[in-house]
Amino acid sequence: MRKLITKLLCICMAVVMVTATLTGCEKSKEDSKEDSKEEISNMSATPEEADGTYSSDDTYNLVEMEKNQVTGGTNTEDYNTEEYNTIVESSFKSAKDYPMSTFSVDVDTASYSNIRRMINNGGEVVPDAVRVEEMINYFKYDYSKPTGDTPFSVNTELSECPWNENAKLLLIGLQAKDIDLVDRPNSNLVFLLDVSGSMYSEDKLPLMQKAFIMLTENLNENDRISIVTYAGMEKVVLEGARGDETMKIVGALEELSAGGSTAGAAGITKAYELAEEYYIEGGNNRVILATDGDLNVGITSEGDLTRLIENKRENGVYLSVLGFGTGNIKDNKMETLADNGNGNYSYIDSFLEAKKVLVEEMGGTLFTVAKDVKLQVEFNPAYIKGYRLIGYENRMLNTEDFNDDTKDAGEIGAGHRVTALYELIESSSKQEVPESDLKYQSEGTLSDSKEWLTINIRYKEPDQDISQLLSVVVDESNYTSIMPENLLFASSVAAFGMLLRDSQWKGTASYQMILDNLSNQDLLEDVYKDEFISIVKKMNRIG
Repeated sequence: MRKLITKLLCICMAVVMVTATLTGCEKSKEDSKEDSKEEISNMSATPEEADGTYSSDDTYNLVEMEKNQVTGGTNTEDYNTEEYNTIVESSFKSAKDYPMSTFSVDVDTASYSNIRRMINNGGEVVPDAVRVEEMINYFKYDYSKPTGDTPFSVNTELSECPWNENAKLLLIGLQAKDIDLVDRPNSNLVFLLDVSGSMYSEDKLPLMQKAFIMLTENLNENDRISIVTYAGMEKVVLEGARGDETMKIVGALEELSAGGSTAGAAGITKAYELAEEYYIEGGNNRVILATDGDLNVGITSEGDLTRLIENKRENGVYLSVLGFGTGNIKDNKMETLADNGNGNYSYIDSFLEAKKVLVEEMGGTLFTVAKDVKLQVEFNPAYIKGYRLIGYENRMLNTEDFNDDTKDAGEIGAGHRVTALYELIESSSKQEVPESDLKYQSEGTLSDSKEWLTINIRYKEPDQDISQLLSVVVDESNYTSIMPENLLFASSVAAFGMLLRDSQWKGTASYQMILDNLSNQDLLEDVYKDEFISIVKKMNRIG
């Protein structure tokens, strides 16, 4: 009898427990989602999972759950946390009030490949992702090669502005000297690779592995390669390997897997330590950071990252940044890292782009021929009423910065090109340019020089701290009514960028205008320029 009573009591207790469980499960869907968010948030920060040792299935599930915490359980293509710095376009300035225009050179090309990715994926282009100077500098131009000891040539072209009948358009083009890769300096490279959970997709870690394997195939026994990965913590995967130990390097790259949070600052610090340990005097000492830009553990703010890199660049180790992926790009942080690390920033959206950056343009990506390069254009108000620099908004410098050798500026790599465009309003133009009524300046004090403007360029040799000066004069003799091919293509890219940004200065520009202007150009031999035409056609169809 006692056994029967005991069994009955156990059954009753089980029923009570089941009933309570079922009652607890009657939470609203919204409450359930909130619990899920909290649970996944805690999971993504778990320290024991921060070393990137998830299995592929575990990593996939983690990423899918991280996405679902925002979408409420449905993985959609709308999940997007990309970040871009705000760009405020430059307006026209009075040459009388502001006779000097000063900026740092920029050889980054990330903006063009990034917006190409947006267009090809059928999405809208983020206006602040459009940096017109990076779009222009993505392409090659037929500039004269430098001669003598000067590391780059200075080219100018002047013609009518295609979108503004009241303006002329001036091109300033720098062409850096190329190097023979056979006789190139020895390289000490540290691959700093993001293997956090956010890198788990085909356009991120797998593409990154292929890109670095391509780079590895162009190294030799005198080069040194180290690999540092970072997720929740940094990890040294390979240290000081010879460049000709290809299988060893490739094997280390192929074994990488993604998982964990993103402690980027710790990885950057470790990478610089290794770069300093294997430093090659007179060589190319460089950290190459590959990431989607999401640094969510440790130092994460743009200001803190900037100060970290500024402190490290003084040791002669440069930093280049390669961006990967969709939906999580932190373009603002990656650009900041490259700019302050004396390096360049590229966005890799395909295998072909990886080949372009790391193989075809290896010299420009890895070998610096001039550092702290600044341009200052002085306008003669007797001939130029006003001007507008197209792009370079985040590269502007104060007038006094030009002669200050302590002021950091951009670097130019071997074979790189830098192109800048100015809209010029002549003194006889109908277009009005607002100017101030200056007390201590009058028309009578203007120079009687026939020069329209002077281009001044300051630069330093890679191993020097004192700058050198180049000057080039532009006057009416530089003008031609038939637009030269370099200016024709560069102006078309600039117009495309202004249309994507819906710029207030786009004037009469249109996608059809770009296609018409380039219709007689034979661009088939340049796959990248030919692709540009295809992208413009696509946007023209969309309208």
